[in-house]
Amino acid sequence: MTAYKCPVCDYKYDEEIGDLREGYPPGTKWEDVQDNWTCPDCGVREKVDFVQD
Repeated sequence: MTAYKCPVCDYKYDEEIGDLREGYPPGTKWEDVQDNWTCPDCGVREKVDFVQD
């Protein structure tokens, strides 16, 4: 599985772990995260800005 990182605050979305507080259980693929989703930690960057880690 792959992880993606916010370029501003270094929040990491790991597909294996997911993010339950955002409604994404473990195993949720990056492509299944909503396109209009923003970083839950800084709120500055959108999904399109994240970089593969």
